[in-house]
Amino acid sequence: MGKVISVLTALVLMVSPVAASGAQQPEKITRVGYLTTQPTALDSDRREAMRQALRAIGYTEGQNISTEYRIAEGNVDRLPALAAELVSLKVDLIIVAGGYGPIRAAGDATKNIPIVMTGAGLDPVEAGLIDSLARPGGNITGYISISGYLGGKRLELFKEAVPKISKVAVLYQTKNPRNMFEFKEVLPASARALKLTILRHEVRDTNDFDRVFAAINKDRPDGIFALGGPLMNRSHKLTASFAIKSRFPSIYDNREAVDQGGMMFYGADLTESYQRVAAFVDKIIKGRKPADLPVEQPMKFELVVNLKTAKQIGVTIDPNLLARANRLIK
Repeated sequence: MGKVISVLTALVLMVSPVAASGAQQPEKITRVGYLTTQPTALDSDRREAMRQALRAIGYTEGQNISTEYRIAEGNVDRLPALAAELVSLKVDLIIVAGGYGPIRAAGDATKNIPIVMTGAGLDPVEAGLIDSLARPGGNITGYISISGYLGGKRLELFKEAVPKISKVAVLYQTKNPRNMFEFKEVLPASARALKLTILRHEVRDTNDFDRVFAAINKDRPDGIFALGGPLMNRSHKLTASFAIKSRFPSIYDNREAVDQGGMMFYGADLTESYQRVAAFVDKIIKGRKPADLPVEQPMKFELVVNLKTAKQIGVTIDPNLLARANRLIK
């Protein structure tokens, strides 16, 4: 009997390693942090584009990837605390959307966790976020929208759409680095070339719009150019409604503004940018270092025109411009 038990024991010891090696091991779940200033209503479609792109290359939420969302809802003061929360959760990497503010907050919170950025409107090298586009050098890489450099092109398209304009009210958020750069460094030269007068209108907070709208009505410009930023992005419907009511043509640097009644948008295809984030996430999960992953810039740009709004305010847009639009809202 003792010999039988000994033989059985030996067989178990011999078989167990084989069984164990053949068993399917649970797949490692990569923990991703997601930080943005963008309001949920504005960012949800973009996040879905990113999730779809991740699924297309094999990453499914809840199976091999999980995401911790921290959304500031346009309040930049919350960013440092939200970034610190993600670091404390020991996520494997952080995706940052919405521009300079959240990228800076994430970069200040950690020098070790890889950070993938999207939507930065300023040159990340000049902003001190990375060493160079080709070799970022630290823990930050990703995709930049260069939106802050497109103001001149937007003015050009605005003038083409509404040739009679000569005065443009530029609406922007106080103390927003990208807005200040665009207003001081980008728009003046383009305005001179187009023989346009720029009227400066700063918005301090949500309660400041009534004062600014009254000032714009007093100036009676020929159109409104609304720059982006956390405060402005969550106020698209408010500014678009004002422009329609006052019969001002309007152009924005955010596509969602046109969906909410703005007349025109020109800028990078943001769906593409969020899809490109998935490729960076994949490379980092597979062992690549952000320092060695070149930062990408947009290849696709969109012109979107809201014909319904144009009709409401009595503006007829040149058919040649409409023929070049990527999307028309009727």
